[in-house]
Amino acid sequence: MAAPIAVHLEFGGGAELLFNGVKEHQVTLPGQSEPWDMKQLLVWIQQNLLKERPELFVQGQSVRPGILVLINDADWELMGELGYQLQDRDNVVFISTLHGG
Repeated sequence: MAAPIAVHLEFGGGAELLFNGVKEHQVTLPGQSEPWDMKQLLVWIQQNLLKERPELFVQGQSVRPGILVLINDADWELMGELGYQLQDRDNVVFISTLHGG
């Protein structure tokens, strides 16, 4: 059984409005038999943090187009996207690039 891991989550560019306006969340993901990956993190965020309008944050099993995801300041596309295995103390940032008019 893997130990719980601490992850720092940030939401910006308007994405924080889906999380009661809270930009930063320090979360501890529970220990489980396999390592946490981004796909599982998105499910956990939906179940535990997302307060409203999930369709503005997720689409299918990934983030909605228009949401930039950075893992430790690197574009998640360089890190394996949904398959990236989270490490203790990772910093994951979600920035909405879609702005309502």
